[in-house]
Amino acid sequence: MIGWLAVSLAGHDKKKIYIIIEETVDAVLLADGKCRPLSKPKRKKKKHIQVIKKIMDEKLAANLREGNPCRDEEIKRAVKIYKQSLNERNQG
Repeated sequence: MIGWLAVSLAGHDKKKIYIIIEETVDAVLLADGKCRPLSKPKRKKKKHIQVIKKIMDEKLAANLREGNPCRDEEIKRAVKIYKQSLNERNQG
């Protein structure tokens, strides 16, 4: 699931879109590049997120899976592109 998009279902960040940057048995670490940078990821239980099986940037996802360094700007851009695609779909 690393590199996939996820939406928060519970908590003060409900309906916020993140990218999964790390996965454990019962939780995931999430970043959005803006409020939650890679240096301070959000830890959430898997039951409190909805995974969107969509990767906006294959290169970014591959870097996250392999443990290569990524930048917050790349994550922020991927989330922004997904939000724009949602807006276009809702308007069209």
